[in-house]
Amino acid sequence: MNNSSSVKQKSVAAVTLGCKVNYAETASIVDMLVAEGWQFHDIRDGADIILIHTCAVTGEAERKSRQQIRKAIKKHPNAKVVVAGCYAQLAPEHIAQIDGVSLVLGMAEKFDRSHYLEEPDRKERNVRVRVSPVEASSAAHVASSLIRQPEKGRTRAFLKIQDGCSFGCAYCAIPLARGRSRSVPLATVMERAAAIAEAGYREIVLTGINIADYHDGQHGFTDLLRHLEELDVSRIRISSIEPQFLDDELIELVAGSTKIMPHFHLPLQSGSDKVLKAMGRQYDTALYRERLLRAVSSIRGCAIGADVMVGYPGESEQDFETMYRFIEELPVAYLHVFSCSVRPGTRLSREIAEKRVSRVVSAEASRRATRLAQLGQQLERRFASSFIGRQVRVLFEEGGADADGKMLWSGYSENYLRVQVAIDDAAGGESMKGVEREVVIEGVGEGLLLQGRLVF
Repeated sequence: MNNSSSVKQKSVAAVTLGCKVNYAETASIVDMLVAEGWQFHDIRDGADIILIHTCAVTGEAERKSRQQIRKAIKKHPNAKVVVAGCYAQLAPEHIAQIDGVSLVLGMAEKFDRSHYLEEPDRKERNVRVRVSPVEASSAAHVASSLIRQPEKGRTRAFLKIQDGCSFGCAYCAIPLARGRSRSVPLATVMERAAAIAEAGYREIVLTGINIADYHDGQHGFTDLLRHLEELDVSRIRISSIEPQFLDDELIELVAGSTKIMPHFHLPLQSGSDKVLKAMGRQYDTALYRERLLRAVSSIRGCAIGADVMVGYPGESEQDFETMYRFIEELPVAYLHVFSCSVRPGTRLSREIAEKRVSRVVSAEASRRATRLAQLGQQLERRFASSFIGRQVRVLFEEGGADADGKMLWSGYSENYLRVQVAIDDAAGGESMKGVEREVVIEGVGEGLLLQGRLVF
């Protein structure tokens, strides 16, 4: 019997914390419920179910997750609050203790629609916890941005192609939450990618925990990219990729492609070989530099950003200075700087407990983070300024009229520079959302927003 009419008026809202993978998975869960006849609401309007998709990459991420859970419960006391994500997988008992939570779902369970359709027993006050061991997750669930919810002028969509990680870095809890590396089959990826293109998106951002480790048994990462190039989309963007996977084959593929964007996020974590070894990273600074320089010299306009961790236990002042000088000489486009957060259950946490390594004093870690962030701002300005006078292709996303009646539209270049143009006659101008145009860069504005003019 079809019971879709019984849930037709149900509604769902969501709050997502953390990485692009979480955002893709949230959207897929919402799409799954929309297909059942549910309505998708803005979180401010409340809903029958409020999904809080949590993050556990740092202690601060867990704190923000708890904050969002309590905020949803307080603002929407009649809603069924469902908590999923990495924090839910790692610490379901902590979440279950928060008064007002209805349901805690693990990594596998969050994709099962039956859990959302199940009506709680109002007489039963216990929180339902549905969390299986991460080792039980043998498959990677495909996930992407919304495709069933109607929307005009769509631009970028996230597409999850891979889950988990088998590298086992000393500091990282994500494999504990998501398991070993596994890939979505090529046919499934292509089916979802075609649906994304049909839904009107112009750019697909490939996401996963370790995406270049993609292998479905027959096809590797570059095989997947070649198949995706056949889609009716303008852009394919690679998100974060481990340095050792930025090989010559991938660089040559991107250099010769009109669709794969010249932009990589290349995690560095440390510029000290001693610290990299302690972290369990699978490269040294020589390999990182060589791969980065090879990409920048081979791919026109290539932008490479980096994650950098400071205050790793055992990191000396000399280690930090070595890292600072190493990064200072690299042609990176931007830095993401963060302090090390020791996660329970990791090898690093055991090393600290056994007194094999000592934490860096918090104030010192903050000082190093501030100094490195300042360097990052200099590098970002240097890279952005190098495009003044040059022509870039921009996919526009947002627009609004300024005080003088001019329409200001902003979007991203192929190498992920944010660009703004001013257009006269805001009242009569057509929407440029989802439109790609050539733009000449004329200057760098506040917040490193590039200012340009359309090429006619």
